[in-house]
Amino acid sequence: MRSKNLTLAALALAAGLSLTACQGDEDATASGKSSGSSSGSSSSSSSSSSSSGTSGGSGATDENTAGGSDDSAAGEADEGSGGGQITTGTCKTADLDFSTSHGMGEGDLLVALKNTGGDACSLKGFPGVDLKADSGPGGLSAGRSKLAAPAVALKSGETTRFTLHTPRNDTGGSGLDITTIVVTPPNETHSKALPVSLNLPVSDKAVATVTVDPVGTGKQ
Repeated sequence: MRSKNLTLAALALAAGLSLTACQGDEDATASGKSSGSSSGSSSSSSSSSSSSGTSGGSGATDENTAGGSDDSAAGEADEGSGGGQITTGTCKTADLDFSTSHGMGEGDLLVALKNTGGDACSLKGFPGVDLKADSGPGGLSAGRSKLAAPAVALKSGETTRFTLHTPRNDTGGSGLDITTIVVTPPNETHSKALPVSLNLPVSDKAVATVTVDPVGTGKQ
């Protein structure tokens, strides 16, 4: 009987140990799962924070780029505004107003060129001047004087001049009446006809002494 009781006690003890071992395994498994889940959740949160930071950085970059684009556009809008004083190159005939007046010497004619364009322009050289008479389509062209040609910058509304030199008629004859001069500004192809009243002696020598000075010389 004593031997039987010992056997039952041993079996009960073994069963208790086995149950404790099983519970320990289940607890360890549950603890491992909980730890893994917590670790996974922490990793996911860290990843989310990293992604959020990257997205925020990208947004800041886009804003900076947009700001730079606006600044560049503003700079381009400011270019080219010179209050009508930007030099656009050679003065065009269409942008010049022509007028004449008597010069210092007898037979001298001052021709004024006023810039009526919106921007500044420049002139340098001798104008072309053809003298026309009422009696026919022919005429004569003025030769060039020996004066050096200065560079002339004309702002909008400013005027420059050149002088046409013609000989005085001392022959006692009726001479040749010049009623029109045709002026072509330096480096231009378009001309302007101006009414004048000049009387030239009729001789080869007289024709040779009709000369024109460069723009920007003489009385200004």
